Order: sequence, then structure tokens, then C-alpha cells
Amino acid sequence: MKLILTHEVSNLGSPGDIVEVKDGYGRNFLLPRNFAIRWSKGAEKQVDSIKAARNSRAVHDLETAQSIKGNLEAKAINVPVVAGPGGRLFGAVTVSDIAAALATAGVDVDKRRIEVGNPIKALGAHKVSVKVHPEVQAQVALNVVAAK
Repeated sequence: MKLILTHEVSNLGSPGDIVEVKDGYGRNFLLPRNFAIRWSKGAEKQVDSIKAARNSRAVHDLETAQSIKGNLEAKAINVPVVAGPGGRLFGAVTVSDIAAALATAGVDVDKRRIEVGNPIKALGAHKVSVKVHPEVQAQVALNVVAAK
């Protein structure tokens, strides 16, 4: 099945890329979640607009990406969450929670660029990686604290 990606999909491609995937993967995962649209000659015209939007959001300069990486790694970011008496969380810390905490710290990061290895389900210090640029990846220290 030939598809045009509308969102970044790990190990597959970026928005605007035309990819060939198995029918089941496209029909059951990518299309229902609006990560892709079916390829056609008419839909291929949308590729330019998708790529233009991607380029406007992307960090083009490697020096800018390095400075953003420095800002991210400079200090630990506090992520307030609702927790029980034993320090156990109600659910897990999501990438949206992390993106909101980064925004309050003064660094605006797209939540699709944040990669959490194992689900964060306890209070304390944790590390996540943020893909700032295709060549630059920052390791961010998080302090998961109980919300008041």
C-alpha cells in the first residue's frame, strides 16, 4: 500500500514522505490514527504543502540545534503530577506532560520529538531524550514531583 505520511512515524518517515507499507499496517494503524493518507495523483499535490509546513517548524541550523540542546540539558525540569501517598503515580507521565513542563521552563518542544524509554510511573529523577535535529539529540533530566 502506498501512503503519504502526515505525521512523523518512528522508523518509517517524516511528514510528506511517500512510503510503501504492508496493507494491514496502513489500514489498521496509520490511516485510522491520521498518521497518513492514501497516495493518489491528486493527493501527491498535498506533499508540497506538508513539506512546507514541516520545514517551517524544523530547526534548520545545526548551531541553533546545539544551543537548544544546551538549554535542555542545562538544568533538571520539574514535572508536577498527581501521586499517591507512597510516591506512586496515578497513571504515567505522558509526553504531553513533559512538553508542558518544558514550555513552562522556557523551551518550546514538539511533543512528537520527545522519546520516553520506559513509562515513568514513580516520583524521582528520570531521563528522556528529545530529538532536536536529525543530527542532535538531547538527554533531558526530569524531576517528577507530586503536585500540590
